[in-house]
Amino acid sequence: MTFPLLDWSDYATDPDAFAQALGRTCRETGFFLLKGHGIAPDLNAAIFAQAAQFFALGEDDKTPLSIATNPHNRGWAYMGSESLDETSAQRDRKEAFNIGLDLAPDDPRVLAGEPFRGVNLWPDLPEFRATMLEYFGAVWGLGVDLLKPVARDLGLPDDHFASSFDAPMATLRLLSYPAASGAGDEIGAGAHTDYGALTLLMTDGAPGLQVRPRGGDWLDVPHVPDAFIVNIGDCLMRWTNDIYVSTPHRVLPPPRARQSVAFFLDPNPDALIAALPGTGAPKYPSVTGAAYLRARLDATYKT
Repeated sequence: MTFPLLDWSDYATDPDAFAQALGRTCRETGFFLLKGHGIAPDLNAAIFAQAAQFFALGEDDKTPLSIATNPHNRGWAYMGSESLDETSAQRDRKEAFNIGLDLAPDDPRVLAGEPFRGVNLWPDLPEFRATMLEYFGAVWGLGVDLLKPVARDLGLPDDHFASSFDAPMATLRLLSYPAASGAGDEIGAGAHTDYGALTLLMTDGAPGLQVRPRGGDWLDVPHVPDAFIVNIGDCLMRWTNDIYVSTPHRVLPPPRARQSVAFFLDPNPDALIAALPGTGAPKYPSVTGAAYLRARLDATYKT
């Protein structure tokens, strides 16, 4: 398996060729690297710096922000609170912090109790909120733009997905993995596939992320500075009626402390996930974006 390195600037000059290259890797491996994306290196550096400040806080500061008391998938996930491998009881050795679409407490969707429509939780760090929201907006825009060549590859209008991602259940997730302890039975993040449409991941370069192609062995994902690691999630695989593939991946306990920043682009809560036109007889019943995400999250936060 190879990890194609696509250049987003090529889409502007030859959208058909870019869509073909994107579609090929989405059908074969579901993973690729993306450079030329326009997200400023300074912004990437800033979000990693703010994430490090957050994870350095004590538990007394992080516990009031616990995701365990938030029904909208926002806040702090403590070490060992997740088990991404749904076939195993093994707990992930990582911390995380989730930020969603930023809504005011008096937003009608919040007041109505709509699924995944809550307010974000913020630590008392001066630049944290502003940096997170700037990054969230930038990567959200990039993710929605990437769905244009996805639609083109599938024979659909470039804007086919736009209305399903204008107020998405997207999650910006900060991740912190401690260095391997040397114990034989530990995992940074268990083997899993992502839940949403697209994932855009930026790492600090520390090794650990591996991908397992269908029928193959685990392979290390290469690091290209300032390039996103992009992968297809289960929601888009289902939407394409299994034309695109969502590939299992995991994070091994790293040799040194590791940080990464993931942006999970899930659709709007009421978006209908049904086989796209031209993809053949539906293999799955239709489902709303919110119902699908809730089912997957409930399996992750095992008790």
